[in-house]
Amino acid sequence: MLQWALTFLVFALIAALFGFGGIAADFAAIAKILFFIFLVLFVVSLIVNLVRGKSPPAP
Repeated sequence: MLQWALTFLVFALIAALFGFGGIAADFAAIAKILFFIFLVLFVVSLIVNLVRGKSPPAP
């Protein structure tokens, strides 16, 4: 999910560089929405792991 947010952010920056204001704003909005969804899922995952008492897997 974070990869998609970063991808749309890059698209927004490229579109802004070439002067496509409307498209850049749309891509930036999508990137922002995906980032917040990722952030919420991350926090929920942390809370669930704390409640269960399991430690994260070792790398």
